[in-house]
Amino acid sequence: MTPIELLTTRRSVKKLGLPAPSAAHIENMLQAATQVPDHGQLTPWRFVVMAGEAAQARLERALLQAAQTLGLGEEGEAKARQISHMAPLMIGVVAAPRLESSRPKPEWEQHLSAACAAYAIQLAAKAQGFDNAWITGPWVGSSPLRQAFGCAATDKIIALLAIGTAADPLAGPKNTDLSRFVQHW
Repeated sequence: MTPIELLTTRRSVKKLGLPAPSAAHIENMLQAATQVPDHGQLTPWRFVVMAGEAAQARLERALLQAAQTLGLGEEGEAKARQISHMAPLMIGVVAAPRLESSRPKPEWEQHLSAACAAYAIQLAAKAQGFDNAWITGPWVGSSPLRQAFGCAATDKIIALLAIGTAADPLAGPKNTDLSRFVQHW
């Protein structure tokens, strides 16, 4: 796969299974994430890697607590179970802005850096043959998940990245009509 094919064919896949990324694959993904623009080497992000059954169970408990705290009912609890078991690997991406720096950068720019890190993980996963999906929703702002991830007051969970092998491979690229999004001057 060429770099341009990688960039133009990555799509979200929500039915993910085995094989799972190996420790070496995960290391590559995290190394890719550290190469994004980081605003003066502030590295305003961190990652929570959840692989294996014990990690899935811990994530499920946190998401179930979140569903209860948020009052999402039985449907929310079912969704929490589904999310926690949708892939053999989940990586939580936390924006952890460094506001006390001697050369402070705006908090919103640091959040963008964390989003770039999340996307770099997705691209590195795809480059190694794994599909993925970026999950958000009410979970990421919930107190139970923030507590489970050890978030400080200024931290923001921006993604739960589900990574694995596509159960049902997608048919081709999106072939996006660019005229809806692009203005040429």
